[in-house]
Amino acid sequence: MRADRLVSLVLLLRRRGRLTADTLARELEVSTRTVLRDIEALSAAGVPVYAERGRHGGFALMPGFRTELTGLNHDEALALLTAGSGRGEQAFGLGSALASAMRKVVDALPEGHRVTASDAAQRFLVEPETDLLARRLVTEEVPGTTMIEVRRAVLAGHKLRIHYAATGRPPQWRTVDPIGLVTARDRAYLLATRSGADRTYRLSRMLAAEELPEPAQRPNQVDLDHIWRERSARFLSGSDHITVLVRVNPARREDLLDTALAVRAEEAEEPDADGRLRLEVTFQDSRHAEWALWQLGTDAEALAPQSLRTTLRNRAAAIADLYGDSS
Repeated sequence: MRADRLVSLVLLLRRRGRLTADTLARELEVSTRTVLRDIEALSAAGVPVYAERGRHGGFALMPGFRTELTGLNHDEALALLTAGSGRGEQAFGLGSALASAMRKVVDALPEGHRVTASDAAQRFLVEPETDLLARRLVTEEVPGTTMIEVRRAVLAGHKLRIHYAATGRPPQWRTVDPIGLVTARDRAYLLATRSGADRTYRLSRMLAAEELPEPAQRPNQVDLDHIWRERSARFLSGSDHITVLVRVNPARREDLLDTALAVRAEEAEEPDADGRLRLEVTFQDSRHAEWALWQLGTDAEALAPQSLRTTLRNRAAAIADLYGDSS
């Protein structure tokens, strides 16, 4: 860990020039005292770090000093910098590691490509925190210690003990065999097996986790994409799920999809005569479907099943009676 931090400190000084101890501490997520000790260690190892006193002082490297790292071409570095601007590192607790890796990527570029790759990467934005309607994307929080234990168990191939709070149930401890981690729509999941049965756990519902020394019972090779598709298909075929045919105002299409579990079908042709789109979407159950369509008001109409239409009509009639003419 300390060796990585020392490399990151050198790369920060190479890329940004003179920096104060406080700034270095914030970037490296350590104390100022730790930074000062690291500076002393670098100097003792022969790295030409020097201090400048005064109001605009700080630490800097002697001009011309360069670390020896494997070079990357412009497009390779641009691809990594762009990928690094996404949100997966937040879901899996890898934010600090990503920041360190990106500094190494930039430093590894040939001199002539370094500035142009950094400038080009600023032209790409992957998954911003809000969309065009200013709706904020909510990334579920996972305690750092829990995330570290889960990640270690997945990578080491060890069993994992988790304190998990399933929906509507009190938290329970359980021991699982972890297979891999998946992030989807800013939610992170652990794919695992328990007593040989497939299990999918949401990381935000884990209250604690502990990597165990016993090896996990799992195959050596894994295709996470295939496993995720299979589990998604089984989830969507649940007995309580309901498929609804909806006519929706195109301006509210995304609002509808944000509440649905999945889109079964969508007409690719032109909208209806009144400009509405037709979609076949799946909801958790009939209560979920009723709630979701009620939020859209007159911008959405359930065409089927009839039972949902009847429920929505009765609800609208009750509201109309409540606010009817009282004169």
